[in-house]
Amino acid sequence: MIKRSRTQSLTFKHTHQYHFPIKSMAKEETSVAGDLIDFLNASPTAFHAVDEAKRRLKVAGYEQIFERGDWKLQAGKKYFFTRNYSTIVAFAIGKKYVAGNGFHIVGAHTDSPCLKLKPVSKVSKGGYLEVGVQTYGGGLWHTWFDRDLTIAGRMIIKEGKGDGASYKHQLVRIEEPIMRIPTLAIHLDRGVNDGFKVNTQSHLAPVLATSVKAELNKVVADNGPDGKPIESSNTSSNQKHHSLLLQLLAGQVGCKPDDICDFELQACDTQPSIIAGAMKEFIFSGRLDNLCMSFCSLKALIDATISEKSLDDESGVRMVALFDHEEVGSNSAQGAGSPVMFDALSRITTFFSSDSQLLEKAIQRSFLVSADMAHALHPNYMDKHEENHQPKLHSGLVIKHNANQRYATNAVTAFIFREIAAKHNLPIQDFVVRNDMPCGSTIGPILASGTGIRTVDIGAPQLSMHSIREMCAVDDVKHSYEHLKAFYEEFTCLDAKIAVDT
Repeated sequence: MIKRSRTQSLTFKHTHQYHFPIKSMAKEETSVAGDLIDFLNASPTAFHAVDEAKRRLKVAGYEQIFERGDWKLQAGKKYFFTRNYSTIVAFAIGKKYVAGNGFHIVGAHTDSPCLKLKPVSKVSKGGYLEVGVQTYGGGLWHTWFDRDLTIAGRMIIKEGKGDGASYKHQLVRIEEPIMRIPTLAIHLDRGVNDGFKVNTQSHLAPVLATSVKAELNKVVADNGPDGKPIESSNTSSNQKHHSLLLQLLAGQVGCKPDDICDFELQACDTQPSIIAGAMKEFIFSGRLDNLCMSFCSLKALIDATISEKSLDDESGVRMVALFDHEEVGSNSAQGAGSPVMFDALSRITTFFSSDSQLLEKAIQRSFLVSADMAHALHPNYMDKHEENHQPKLHSGLVIKHNANQRYATNAVTAFIFREIAAKHNLPIQDFVVRNDMPCGSTIGPILASGTGIRTVDIGAPQLSMHSIREMCAVDDVKHSYEHLKAFYEEFTCLDAKIAVDT
């Protein structure tokens, strides 16, 4: 008998063994999916996602530029900038580019529904130290109960003293689980299985610690969990947040608790993203909406511009724009509703020519792919999908349509994206929401109406959207990456063959 690993066999009682061969995914599929897993595990927050994107771009030869400074650009070169460290825009200028030529853009978003710490997070009730949080976006909040949680985000840290002090932005992430939102025992809520309704104000505060003895808080405040005295002349932070929490954060970045001036932090699940399922066909992870599309668009741009000759025949600009705050409407200085992307288009165009009309020409020659995850057909709720539009896992990117412009797709933009799929034998699907159900939206209509750029809304199919733990298919990650990479490489040639406003 051929020996198999424990993961390749199921053992029943008595002496019988039944072996089921496990089909392995293609190397290319697992390679792209494995890279996504690394990206997800490095990105517990939008700030960390931008930091990881920045790292990858630098490795790929992209030069960082700054919105506050002057731009010195060159055809054939690659650049990126960040705004608020939660939005990032990267672009590669074709060697044949001249002002007025189009931009080939993929837009996605870096944020996901989560629980963010309140400005005053210190909550003490019933002998417990709790952390006050506010809901961000439309999360499935019941999925946050009984998870091993930690904290990540960014802090503003003071360096130096007096007039010579300076302040720096510092990312922080506590790796180990330090909090939990426990559910109420069924014995105390017999009707819970008839319908669990979460009160987002009173039920979602994570438990940080207990204070069984009255001295516990005082010991932590005076000495910290490591027993070393805390030198602090300012108690305002301790009045807003638990001393224990501040000490943990300070120890993570190597500063004193009193040096923490402010922060934007959120609760995060500590369970890592993984490739899983009996056939290793799924990705189980938080934040797939929308870090999966952010990753695929970023990797597609990098790989479409990685070789020295990749931009030789390009006459346009290849760009990726990853925005913050999509989950709450995009209306912020760094959201898709801001001029961040349009400002980049304008500065690039005007750098190569002072003719103001060329930007308008460039807009009309441009194309935007709004990439945001899509709703896969759920086998237990099949009636939630319209009969002829049931996106399935493993079946490729989904083109999203809505007659009321909740998605920006039209016949022309859908054709362009579908034509790229046909050329490369990539699967493609269509989605329309049922007429008796509300339709969500994306950054697509916001950017299309704000800039006038032709736009198609697409996304990889997934289940459990907005849960703390979502799932998608490994091969759809590969399909998405290949489709977006082909878009970057071939749009200029394809667009030249299409005539609409003639």
